[in-house]
Amino acid sequence: MSNYPKTMKALVAYSQTDYRLETAYPTPECGPDDIILKVEGCGICAGDLKCQHGAPMFWGDAIQPGYVEPPFIPGHEFLGNVVEIGKNVKGYAIGDRLTADQIIPCGECKFCKSGQYWMCQPHDIFGFKNTVNGGMAEYVRYPKNTVMHKVPKALPLDKALLIEPYGCSKHAVDRANIQCTDVVVISGAGTLGLGMVTYAALKNPRALISLDMADDRLAKAKAFGATHTFNPSKVDVAKEINTLTDGYGCDIYIEATGHPSSVIQGLGLIRKLGTFVEFSVFGDSTTVDWSIIGDRKELDVLGAHLSPYCFPFVIEGITKGTLKTDGMIKTTFKLEEWEKGFEYATGKHGDLKVALIP
Repeated sequence: MSNYPKTMKALVAYSQTDYRLETAYPTPECGPDDIILKVEGCGICAGDLKCQHGAPMFWGDAIQPGYVEPPFIPGHEFLGNVVEIGKNVKGYAIGDRLTADQIIPCGECKFCKSGQYWMCQPHDIFGFKNTVNGGMAEYVRYPKNTVMHKVPKALPLDKALLIEPYGCSKHAVDRANIQCTDVVVISGAGTLGLGMVTYAALKNPRALISLDMADDRLAKAKAFGATHTFNPSKVDVAKEINTLTDGYGCDIYIEATGHPSSVIQGLGLIRKLGTFVEFSVFGDSTTVDWSIIGDRKELDVLGAHLSPYCFPFVIEGITKGTLKTDGMIKTTFKLEEWEKGFEYATGKHGDLKVALIP
C-alpha cells in the first residue's frame, strides 16, 4: 500500500504550445530501485521558460533534433520529502528531505565511467522527458542512478530552493580557476550571476566586478561580495575596467546573461591570455569576431554545464551562511498559478528566483 494518493496535481507539457495544469494526473509508481518524493517546491529556471517559449534547443529545428519527449512534467530545481522507498534502495528513510543533481546519469557511457557524469551521453535531465518527470507536481520519482543529497530539515525552503542554481554557479566559477591576483568580471546579476558572486568572493580575487542593467541587482551583488558594480547602460565599462587594470583588461570574464551583447562585451573587456567562461542558455545565435579569441588575444574559452560534485559544498555553504541568499526568493506561486509564476520568472517584475509550491 502506497503512502500517497494515486493521482496528483501536475503541470504537464503535451507539446510546445500545450502546457496544462492537470488535477488528476497519475502519481509516479515506486519501482524496486526508486524513491518517491512529496515535492516541497520547485524553482523556475530560465531553461524552463525557454522550453515553454519553444526554443529550438529543446524542440528541435532544421539544424538540431528535438531534446524533449512530451508529455512531460517540467522542473529540475526541486526538493521534497521521501514518502516511499523501493526495496533495493539503501541509505535513505521515509521522511528524509532530499534534493538531487538535475541529471540522472546512465552509468554506462564513457563519460559516466570516467566520472564525468554531468556529460552523460543519453543526458536525461529532470523535467524534459516523460521517463524522468520533473518537480512541477505534487510527487516525483527519483529513479536508479539519481545523484541524491540530504537537505537539513531546518533549512528554510526559500534558501533550500537555491541549491540547484547555486550548484551551477559554483561549477562555472570553478571552471575559471580564480586566483587571488585576478580581476574577475561576472556579467549578469540574476540568480546564477549572484550565486557566482557570493562563491567567487570566497576566492578573494583582487577585484570582483558585477555587471548588470538593473541597479537593484547590482546593489545585491555588492551585498554578496562584489568589490565593484557597473551598469553598462550608464557607464563606460571598458574605461572603468581599463582604469582598474592599467589598461590590460580583466583576467577572467564569466558570461551569465545569455545575451549576445554580453559575449561581445566580454571579448572586448578581457586581457590577452585571459579566460572566458560561458554559462548561459541562449535564445538567439551570437556572432563574434573569432580573431579576437585566436590571433589577437589567445584566450582560453571554456563552457560550464550543470553542477557536478557541487551540491554538498553548496548545501553546507547555504546552511552556514557562507554563501549569501538573503532576498533571492521574494515570490512563490501555487502550482495552479504556474502561468503567473512563469511570467514573474522572466524578471519583468523585479524578481530574481521564482518558485512554484504544489
